[in-house]
Amino acid sequence: MVCFIYLNRPLFRFPDKKPCRIVVLDNNIPQISLLYNPIIGDSVPEVSRRDWDVSYSLGNSWKKADKVKRKNSSLFKVDVVIYPELSLKNLIITQIYQVLFNLSPAVEVSLWKGMKLTAQIVVPIYNDGYPYLYDKVHPGFIGISQKLRLPYNIWGTFTIGHFSSERYGLDFQAVHHCIWDERFSLTGRIGYTGAGYWNGFTMHYGTKKRFTWSLGAEFYWPRYYNIETSMKVEQYLLGEKGVRVDMIRHFRYVSIGFYAMKAKGVKANGGFRFQIALPPYKYKRHGYVPRITPSYNMGLAYNAGNEQYYYKGYRAMPDDNIMHNNSFNPYFIKSELLNF
Repeated sequence: MVCFIYLNRPLFRFPDKKPCRIVVLDNNIPQISLLYNPIIGDSVPEVSRRDWDVSYSLGNSWKKADKVKRKNSSLFKVDVVIYPELSLKNLIITQIYQVLFNLSPAVEVSLWKGMKLTAQIVVPIYNDGYPYLYDKVHPGFIGISQKLRLPYNIWGTFTIGHFSSERYGLDFQAVHHCIWDERFSLTGRIGYTGAGYWNGFTMHYGTKKRFTWSLGAEFYWPRYYNIETSMKVEQYLLGEKGVRVDMIRHFRYVSIGFYAMKAKGVKANGGFRFQIALPPYKYKRHGYVPRITPSYNMGLAYNAGNEQYYYKGYRAMPDDNIMHNNSFNPYFIKSELLNF
């Protein structure tokens, strides 16, 4: 018999010499479980890393535990997340960098299991060299996403709304963590979007839509380095098809890596990218009072080839990034477990 604890509080009391499973939920969707299985006869009285087994598996008793009423649910609770946005480009020989800096608060709320509503406003702070439309306060990400956990360690996310790169439409992405070895994953993504940009609060959009897609495989090497390597075959916004390779190392508050891309008839490109978590790193809720926080991960990608037209894609939500996507990786969790 294993007791279940939903991860709602940072501190709790472990059952004495009994196994206990902690299930981590995101928008009430189970992500991973941490099984505390104390070693009988262990001379060390404190809980140690070797007492834990972290996995995507939820155990045989999850179906019964899922029917238990939850406390401190995230449903109907509002987050106001402040996303700093920094853009740089080097296209003019007389100017080192053209700079755009925005603060973009987003209201995020979940109205049912797995659902998240996001509405963002972009507030320009500094513009040196970008088009005049970027000087106006305008909407950013606006959309509804629905996440599902399916059998066989498959997660799916469907999103409809206005995305980054001035696109609007539909997006679906899925990831399958291989049951036989959770270090391996298969990923897929398909989008059907059109061009749409904001002039203040007036949206101008085109009627021509385009499919984009991506199929790939990932391998996570947890030993010492927490390195994630992926290879994907993709179709981009101009219709070109290519191959992309990423290698990313994940730290507790930073993810940094390199990428390379090659499409038929297009010059190869690449660069580096990083995400960094902004302090403070711990937050508390007070009932249904809206919680105001900085972005959990601010990122930047460097385009070494200075490519302006090809290899373009979009993000469906403001937290759609390498650091957030790794936040429920069981190998990463275990490497950081009790490491404070």
